[in-house]
Amino acid sequence: MRVHHLNCGTMRPRGADLVCHVLLIETGSGLVLVDSGYGLDDIADPGRRVGPSRHYVRPVLDPREAAARQVERLGFRRDDVRHIVLTHFDADHIGGLSDFPQAQVHVTAAEARGAVHSPSWRERLRFRPAQWAHGPNLVEHSPDGEAWRGFAAAMELTDVAPGIVLISLPGHTRGHACVAVDTGARWILHAGDAFYHRGTLDPRTPVPVGLRVMETLIAHDLKKVRDNHARLTELYRRADPDLAIICAHDPALYEKMRTETDPPGNAAGSPPTRPSH
Repeated sequence: MRVHHLNCGTMRPRGADLVCHVLLIETGSGLVLVDSGYGLDDIADPGRRVGPSRHYVRPVLDPREAAARQVERLGFRRDDVRHIVLTHFDADHIGGLSDFPQAQVHVTAAEARGAVHSPSWRERLRFRPAQWAHGPNLVEHSPDGEAWRGFAAAMELTDVAPGIVLISLPGHTRGHACVAVDTGARWILHAGDAFYHRGTLDPRTPVPVGLRVMETLIAHDLKKVRDNHARLTELYRRADPDLAIICAHDPALYEKMRTETDPPGNAAGSPPTRPSH
């Protein structure tokens, strides 16, 4: 599977520059997105769709960064995106769903309960129902019974494409998940917001204080967040040559993956080669 790395939402909270790192995967049966970043409807109506958090994270909301625009620049159509696999339901991860209304949207059942079906009062404050008011086709999964590199609750999404694995990793939200993708040459583990900054896994790089504070304040279960940090750090220290660990918001990890993976002349925003459908 060929993977494109897209930044679908530059954010500039005080003391940090962040991205919304989205994967666009070419499979034999169409395109798959891992997360969707901010969408065109968010840009048109940020007050309703993004909400008060925009005053802290300060998203740029540039339409050129929307996944829909980047998919088109790569030579595809929006309806080529058949599936979207979500790490969780925060606004900067699901805003682009409405730009792909025909896609199936895959999420853990726990996350769907916390955001859509039976949110607590804290979750009602956190999530933005306007972002799914268009009625996306939600496909709920309960990863359990399989193991993936030490993570006990995993599920291969064979109906999406072989080699895409949804891994339950709650903490940041009730049903937060990671998504592992087998590119053939290596696995990419998209950890979503299980960590914010590469320094969480590598202590040689300090984590900005503001990010540590934000991660603590927004955590659904802080103990689980810290447990997840320990598990991911252990995996990172193993330095498996066939594994790259990324998160949603670290710009250095995004740039490293984009330059390593995208062949010259085919990065998002550059003239595409002829796509395969």
